[in-house]
Amino acid sequence: MIPAVLATLFVTCLLVANIITVKLVSIGGWVVPAGVIAYPLTFLFTDVITELYGRRIASRVVWLGFGANILMVILVFGGGLLPPAPFWEDQPAYESILGMVPRIVLASMIAYLISQHHDVFAFHFWRKKTKARFLWLRNNASTMVSQALDTGVFITIAFWGLVPTGILVNMLVSQYIIKLAIAAGDTPFCYILVGLLKGKVK
Repeated sequence: MIPAVLATLFVTCLLVANIITVKLVSIGGWVVPAGVIAYPLTFLFTDVITELYGRRIASRVVWLGFGANILMVILVFGGGLLPPAPFWEDQPAYESILGMVPRIVLASMIAYLISQHHDVFAFHFWRKKTKARFLWLRNNASTMVSQALDTGVFITIAFWGLVPTGILVNMLVSQYIIKLAIAAGDTPFCYILVGLLKGKVK
């Protein structure tokens, strides 16, 4: 039951991040997608799953999220193809908000697979190195590098050649710094979840 709940929370944050990322927000003068409030949480849940259930289960959850993401893209695209009711005038808004740009989708999928699998691998690696001590270290060491991979791969594939180099660098730096802050802030929640659920692992 507990693994299913954690997997559900992981997939929910992943899908929500991909939907709300179309909105650009200004944080401290930096313009970033709204998805930065949801996507970093996925690394928290994979860290907790790896800590409690091991690398193999966490990797399965990552692939589950990948499949759910593809299904969401197909369903949203299919919904856009359905003929709108004669009185419904919001088809352009639907396409504007939920329309999928192939290059963005490809960048997102590649970045997701690389960063999430690295997070599971790195967390497991540091868990062995620390002999299951210092949860804060493996939580941050795995997530912070994974966030760098995710940001670098996504921004580069999605926007290389489309925006000036200066703006590209600004996007890379600003998104990573914000993700880094969120990643550091999730450490107490990692301890809380592991502490609450450790005795229930079978």
